[in-house]
Amino acid sequence: MKRYEGLFILNSAGREETLKDTIDKISAEIASTGGKVETIQKMDKKAFSRVADKKNSSGFYVNVVFESAPGALTQLRSKFSLNDDIFRVLFTAAPVPKEEKK
Repeated sequence: MKRYEGLFILNSAGREETLKDTIDKISAEIASTGGKVETIQKMDKKAFSRVADKKNSSGFYVNVVFESAPGALTQLRSKFSLNDDIFRVLFTAAPVPKEEKK
């Protein structure tokens, strides 16, 4: 299992009350592929510097650190692309946390 960091941009077009449900669905989807979510960091709503269409001019950013098999990322990308609540997703390899010295 490798450690990954997923940056999710959630669709904010009048759906601010469903953010928690969308984040729970993201965690459940990662778990369904055999992954394990370590941390979830909710960030603020940010306006896009380049607007692709007028319907999506901003989004809520969520950072998820999780462990998963490398082959599961393709499956996760395809499932998240079908979800209308997720505008964009980016997966990167997460660094291993350094242990604190006493």
